[in-house]
Amino acid sequence: MAEPKKKPLRAIKAPFVADGPTGVSIRTRLKGLTPGDDKVLRLVGAHLGSLASADLKRRCADSLEHSADTWVERKRALTADSSSRWAGSITKASHDQWALSRRAQLAHIQGLEAGVETIAHRLSLPVGERGSKRAPGGYRTRREWFAKTRRLHVLEDRLERERSDRAAGVVHVVRGGKRLARNRHHLEAARLTAGQWRQRWEAERWFLQADGESGKPCGNETIRVSPDGGAGIKLPAPLAHLANAPHGRYVLTGRIDFRHRGQEWADRVSANRAVAYRIHYDVDRDRWCLTASWTIPPVQTVPLVQARSGGLIGVDTNADHLAAWRLDEHGNPMGEPRRFRYDLDGTAQHRDAQVRHALTRLLHWARREGVAIAVEDLDFGAEKTREKHGRKKRFRRLISGMPVARLRARLVSMAAELGIAVVVVDPAYTSRWGAEHWQKPLTSKNRRTTRHDAAGVAIGRRALGHRVRRRTAPPPHDRSDRVGHRTAQAGHRARGREGPRPRVPGPRTRSVSPDAERTRATRTPNTVREVRSEQEWVQDSLLLTD
Repeated sequence: MAEPKKKPLRAIKAPFVADGPTGVSIRTRLKGLTPGDDKVLRLVGAHLGSLASADLKRRCADSLEHSADTWVERKRALTADSSSRWAGSITKASHDQWALSRRAQLAHIQGLEAGVETIAHRLSLPVGERGSKRAPGGYRTRREWFAKTRRLHVLEDRLERERSDRAAGVVHVVRGGKRLARNRHHLEAARLTAGQWRQRWEAERWFLQADGESGKPCGNETIRVSPDGGAGIKLPAPLAHLANAPHGRYVLTGRIDFRHRGQEWADRVSANRAVAYRIHYDVDRDRWCLTASWTIPPVQTVPLVQARSGGLIGVDTNADHLAAWRLDEHGNPMGEPRRFRYDLDGTAQHRDAQVRHALTRLLHWARREGVAIAVEDLDFGAEKTREKHGRKKRFRRLISGMPVARLRARLVSMAAELGIAVVVVDPAYTSRWGAEHWQKPLTSKNRRTTRHDAAGVAIGRRALGHRVRRRTAPPPHDRSDRVGHRTAQAGHRARGREGPRPRVPGPRTRSVSPDAERTRATRTPNTVREVRSEQEWVQDSLLLTD
């Protein structure tokens, strides 16, 4: 019986240094608001929200026929019920929402295609045929096979419908969120009353955001915040009678105080540089918040060669912790592995705080060591389908809960503030090869190396440009290196590669006190006898690298 052909390994992409952030966003609470301020904000948000809903409907109706002329027509219609600047912000938000829906539609189509392909392949195999690590086998029973034939027809119908919608430019958007809309029919499961749901739904559909304008007073003509903390908004035309300041403006009683990046924000506002603002209502805490954002020049990334100098820290991302290990420039693990744990159960604020705390500890360690950080370029978009993993619900839930996108974005942003480079590597085979080549050698009586720790070593070595495996050639048969150095060790020009092992302080036997000075470097006895001594050959500790 002929052996099945092994699937060739996929090409591994070269590592690269991640680009720094291009924008800044800070948030604070609107304190000291009076009941009148609260009423005005609610009225303005509800009025502009209704206009945003109508404009988004018109943008979706234009689909692929959208042009500059239709944009101008929509903006002119909105200006009569608001203002020119409010109309510009609303139309821009509609365009961004439509583009986001198109990207989500494409991702959904790709997921459906992967599911159809997997089911069709498994249905073509005999019932009960075993699969392999690289390809799934047939279904276990005739009952499951029949159920999957029906599911295949369902997925094919969905795929055909989505493809036709994409060809026609049709997208399905819910202002306020589809999840919140569905909760209206499952209030008990969502632990909400009808009144609470209505309050959340209205708050999510309000619109109170304005783009910045360079050269205008305080960088924004619609929502203006002065350097001393005074805030005011431009009222839409139907609500101009509520103004308490000239030119149809309403000045809030409360004061703004940005604790994070406050000085940077004040410098921009004082120089009349563009700052975008968004006012939103937090239903859970019953408070109004203000978010300020602006663009910054891209952070100049260091070359890859400079990021590799002195070694780096390889980080393996997991569902509940980050497994990190410090490597030198030759790819050798140094010290002990470290784990930075986080808990992703609970509210979104709690999960976000856990991620930030774990990354803060990791970055402080990297700054003390003076090295870069290596991470994987993970993307589980095509790996979460139940068609791929079948009954492995626990594994699907595991990879679905890994905040890879949030970790990557926050790590790059926080590392840029500390001047730490982030090297991104291809995630192919890092866990498998790390466990194969590094887990057992790095395990000792006093240290239990996990598969995740070994993966961190593999990630770090790939970022340094070395192979993952420790050695690729055995020593010569005569116990010498006359044929040259091993291909996975330090080159002949690496300093210290032939150096002796570091001296361990203290005596070699228990009969001598710990403070006794060691006088000999060998273990030969003091008394010389006429007996030939056979000294066992010991391999010196060499640096392992290409």
